[in-house]
Amino acid sequence: MINSVGPGLAAAIETSKLREGAKSKSVGSVAGVATQAAGMSSSPAARMAAQGAPVDLDKIGAIKAAIASGNYPVDADVIAQKMLDLDLPQG
Repeated sequence: MINSVGPGLAAAIETSKLREGAKSKSVGSVAGVATQAAGMSSSPAARMAAQGAPVDLDKIGAIKAAIASGNYPVDADVIAQKMLDLDLPQG
């Protein structure tokens, strides 16, 4: 059986939970700080940056369950090709 993905993932999940709790308690103050931090900008990019990275806990749980049961397919050729695509200039 494979153990948890690691402390980095656990920390990200915990941070997400804390962020969601803070949003429900003080949405107004969080939005005010985000607006000030973004230079009083209300651009979509500034709003997205203030919200942080989205975390889909349901998807994470499904992937962890699939890995634990041995049903998570890994295609090494596809992974290798995508890594090469990131490194090689597209021309």
